[in-house]
Amino acid sequence: MHTPLDLHTLNAADQPTFVALLDGTYEHSPWVAERAWARRPAGGHLSLAHLLHDLACSVREASEAEQLALIRAHPELAGKAMVAQSLTAESTDEQSRAGLTACSPEEFSRLQQLNTQYNGRFGWPFILAVRGPRGTGLTRQQIIATFERRLHGSRDTEFAESLRNIHRIAQIRLTEKLALPPRLGQQVWDWCEAWATHTEAQEPGQLTVTYLTAAHQACARQLADWMREAGFDEVGRDAVGNVVGLYHAASGPGAPRLLTGSHYDTVRQGGRYDGRLGILVAVATVRELARAGRRLPYSIEVVGFAEEEGQRYKATFLGSSALTGSFDPAWLEQTDAAGIPMHAAMRAAGLPGEMSVIQDLARDVSQYLGFVEVHIEQGPVLDEELLPLGIVTSINGSARYLGEVTGQASHAGTTPMNRRRDAATAVAELALYAEARALADEDSVATVGLLQVPDGSINVVPGRCRFSLDLRAPRNTQRNALVADIRQQLTRIAERRRVGVRLEETMVASAAPSAAPLQALWERAVQSLGLPLFHLPSGAGHDAMKLHEIMPQAMLFVRGENGGISHNPLESTTCDDMQLACEAFDHLLHQLAEEHP
Repeated sequence: MHTPLDLHTLNAADQPTFVALLDGTYEHSPWVAERAWARRPAGGHLSLAHLLHDLACSVREASEAEQLALIRAHPELAGKAMVAQSLTAESTDEQSRAGLTACSPEEFSRLQQLNTQYNGRFGWPFILAVRGPRGTGLTRQQIIATFERRLHGSRDTEFAESLRNIHRIAQIRLTEKLALPPRLGQQVWDWCEAWATHTEAQEPGQLTVTYLTAAHQACARQLADWMREAGFDEVGRDAVGNVVGLYHAASGPGAPRLLTGSHYDTVRQGGRYDGRLGILVAVATVRELARAGRRLPYSIEVVGFAEEEGQRYKATFLGSSALTGSFDPAWLEQTDAAGIPMHAAMRAAGLPGEMSVIQDLARDVSQYLGFVEVHIEQGPVLDEELLPLGIVTSINGSARYLGEVTGQASHAGTTPMNRRRDAATAVAELALYAEARALADEDSVATVGLLQVPDGSINVVPGRCRFSLDLRAPRNTQRNALVADIRQQLTRIAERRRVGVRLEETMVASAAPSAAPLQALWERAVQSLGLPLFHLPSGAGHDAMKLHEIMPQAMLFVRGENGGISHNPLESTTCDDMQLACEAFDHLLHQLAEEHP
């Protein structure tokens, strides 16, 4: 009879025993465990997350030759080893759970073809954690689709992605060895899946939920039901469609409140975790408090904001603006693509559609301890750093412009190069300068997302070029300096190239630095999990950005898979990382309770 493996046993083990206990975690590569044992602190690993991070760091610090050998130690999917039944027990279990042992002849043939193409292109087998983000197994269709997509990646990208998938495989294996299922993370993942069944999109797997559509209202009803089941004392939908749940303090509903949550609308063909993850992590954590019969010295108010993305109407942060008292009355008169005014859409959804009622939603900030938000990162940084959680230092301030450069359209063959007034090359020069200027300035970003030559022709020097600028930085002063330098450079380019310029500012948003006391709570929560602290700014806007206008706020980022892609059906994270987010959120709640007894 085997003694159950636990962290205490691992921490007490000498190196040979430690390596033996972790046998099979990394395929045919005991050196990973050997080096992780050498990395551990004197008191041993604090948590499963701590151990996993040390294992991952051991691989990251290895030579490229060692990393390549680790990749090549893994078998092909539905390959010769599977047919010959020579896989390790762990690989056999994983490929079986994903249904690869039950492929149709067509599926098996396609996988063999893909294996050959992939190995021929990259020189190593295709690596995929086939048990997926939930741990229960991807479908064969999902596996083949991922195979086909990644076949076209670059060598560097695929090398890194192969290693990240190896770490995910190890995470699943080790979680089971230690019998530590991510129960809360699995619940959040399941809720996200169930929520994604409400969509306006017609294509399978596509998710579109815009303000007050039938899918949007179904999401609101579903969230309210989950909140009631979780044990919230008060649950309702407010005058703009926000779903609000209140879990009372030990002293009753009149106590100070901590505000948290995020948005449940999506972009068109968006991801399942953007916004929604932050709502459901909070709901799952409150559910645990309710099940344990625990109350805190303050109330917890969780808000599912009805709108953040600005997809149906040209009004972003509509839900959180109502709470900050900055809801613009003119928004009610805006019309959607079908000509339906916002106030009419509200009334059709059972909301009053009247500004006087919306004004009443503004929160009395004296009653709040602040706002905290959990959010999927929507970028590649945490994924590349092999870290499940990151501390947000600031939500970037931004400035957007639409511009047009006017030169002289002329014959491409007869106009000498030194006599041209080329509008397109002027904008191209500006784009390259903006890229270099942002690169030289830590955490600033600059994007020319639109670049158009109206009525362009292959044999005509462009006389006009339209473009956009999106400039962002963690601090307003940093953003302003970026804007000033790029505008000054545009003037220089225009003078030298003898072209005219028109530049229109279309949007300016202030940066939202995290409140130091709340950020410190997130930091201690992450450290309690045995994870190193990693700080990063948010390049995207969030509801926390609006709440920042009236109360202190701080955010926690959760790692995204697939290179951190977001606003895309490929957006993903794992139930294990969701579990850590729940544990960090719970830790923050209890720290706050100690500070506000």
